[in-house]
Amino acid sequence: MKGVWALLGLMVCAGPLAGAEPEAKADTAKGQSIASRVCAACHGADGNSPTAANPKLAGQTPEYIQKQLVNFKPTPGKKAERENPVMGGMAGGLSDQDIRDIAAYFSAQSSKPGAARHPETLEQGRKLWRGGDLARGIPACAGCHGAAGAGLPTQYPRLAGQYPEYTEAQLKAFRAGERRNDANKMMQSIASRMSDPDIRAVADYIFGLR
Repeated sequence: MKGVWALLGLMVCAGPLAGAEPEAKADTAKGQSIASRVCAACHGADGNSPTAANPKLAGQTPEYIQKQLVNFKPTPGKKAERENPVMGGMAGGLSDQDIRDIAAYFSAQSSKPGAARHPETLEQGRKLWRGGDLARGIPACAGCHGAAGAGLPTQYPRLAGQYPEYTEAQLKAFRAGERRNDANKMMQSIASRMSDPDIRAVADYIFGLR
């Protein structure tokens, strides 16, 4: 997962534009209130999803959560960058401030750890995570997501402890071109070189990271 969200080509300004209002700070208390009404049924009140079909959001980098919610939002006459009927409906009613508040709340929660379930593929998953497969052009996952899967704020999401079912589904979606909201098609390119056994092994290994 992740992931994948390099911020390229952005102009760096020395200060705020004249007349521009400063962005309001995120409010975790408001984020919790919104999350309890909008997000908790699928992702858990504290972001630890009760089902593997829905990702854990607890401890995720706030920038990643914000990006995904914005990408899920449909705009008039244009498809959402990340198409999902359920999430499109949920995100569609959120303001920019709501999104900042929700992201701040979930990122402040603690993700419940998982454990790899398949010892027979543990070494394969570890090799892909730590070193990739240079012969097939697969870079090490740890190179972007960190050795322990903690991610890199503003660029790459946290993956440690994520449900393997969810990670596997997202890698396959990237591979098939069904998910296309990765910067410069980075994850689509990487996933296109991965076999089903590769994906299962690395997803299981990620679940045990902490």
